Amino acid sequence: MTLDLLIAGGMVVTPDGRRRADVGVADGRIAVVGADRPAARHEVDASGLLVLPGGVDTHVHLMDPGSTEREDFPTGTAAAAAAGVTTIVEHSHGAPVRTADDLRDKRAYLAGRSNVDFGLAAHAWPGEAADVAGLWAAGVAFFKVFTCTTHGIPGHDAAALRAHLQATAMSGAVSLVHCEDESLTADAERLLRRAGRTDPGLLPDWRDRDAEVVAAAVTALLVRRVGARAVVAHVSHPEVAAYLARERAGGARLGAEGCPQYFLLREDEVHEHGALRKFTPPARARTDSDEARMWELLRSGTLTHMSSDHAPSTLEQKAAGDIWNVHFGLPGLDTTLPVLLDAAARGHLSYEDIARVYAETPARTYGLYPRKGRIGVGADADLVLVDPGGRRTLANEDMLSKAGWTPYHGRAVTGRVVRTYLRGALVAEEGKPVAAREGRFLPGAGA
Repeated sequence: MTLDLLIAGGMVVTPDGRRRADVGVADGRIAVVGADRPAARHEVDASGLLVLPGGVDTHVHLMDPGSTEREDFPTGTAAAAAAGVTTIVEHSHGAPVRTADDLRDKRAYLAGRSNVDFGLAAHAWPGEAADVAGLWAAGVAFFKVFTCTTHGIPGHDAAALRAHLQATAMSGAVSLVHCEDESLTADAERLLRRAGRTDPGLLPDWRDRDAEVVAAAVTALLVRRVGARAVVAHVSHPEVAAYLARERAGGARLGAEGCPQYFLLREDEVHEHGALRKFTPPARARTDSDEARMWELLRSGTLTHMSSDHAPSTLEQKAAGDIWNVHFGLPGLDTTLPVLLDAAARGHLSYEDIARVYAETPARTYGLYPRKGRIGVGADADLVLVDPGGRRTLANEDMLSKAGWTPYHGRAVTGRVVRTYLRGALVAEEGKPVAAREGRFLPGAGA
């Protein structure tokens, strides 16, 4: 057999270890992983490089359709490809998917607009649990559930959340739950507004730790009691992770998603950076030891996987209004794999951990495995070549996202994405997208 592509001599990294091997590709799939150096029409010398599975980022907002002045699929997925991400799961708050017809229309609209493969999530709506089965069968990747009204999406109280989770348990669907208790955030907002607060420091008082802990604990309890499957989104600090781990130990089928901002950004940065640190839950880490504890939780599997929660706004949008009114969210697709590689260089993670938390586990969680998230025969040839000693400084001017900035501007990182392959096709090289928009829709597990 003559292969289409051979990536020769690299260090292949999987969650189970690493070994020097050649990876052969035929018809977009991995056909060979070994040391025989078979013939190929095109050969790439990967000596001195790591070969990682393409990143699977399952919490992405590209605002397309909806608020494309903030981000769209062409710009967002170009950023993804350049940063080593080959699969995303996207949901847009500006044009939420609530029906099977919405999903069909969005798929049609996105034809030819993506540089990477993508799944699409639906938004759960209080009182609409009866729609879960039809949406799951139509091919959504998961249901995004809010426990507080955010981004214009209404929050679920405990009764509505239980009804939704019961419907997902019946159909086999999975949910991603944003956990902040509505009664606590609303009460805090009333008190802060009454006090005339408009300073950026109000954010951690408004979206406080109690609100997240209460909602996460209730969610975890209900997931276990009704036999549902769910992931708690963007776990911001160890106390939340502990509640989730306790319910998981009791049998809950429950994931815990980490995001880089809860490791690298500090709670007090909001005083200096204002709206550029407006995301929710807000940053909780106060010291380097807090950061180290979060990496430990990711390493151990207490935090099950990593996502970017890419939710960009431009600098101009972040400056347009007071702290109450500007958009929540940060850009993250450009930087998530780079900061994970740097964490490995700093000793917080292993490269095997990166393959697990940013490829295999998210792919398994949302039904994309074994086609996505692994380097093995039969899988899609989604591959990232990494120079582990390559150094760069993250800078606003290098970001491909329409946001045009990063909260990690000026941060020196070790580990550089050299090439990204999607189904064996080169889609980015040295930080630049190089291919046409070949990304395909990935139906969810219920389809």
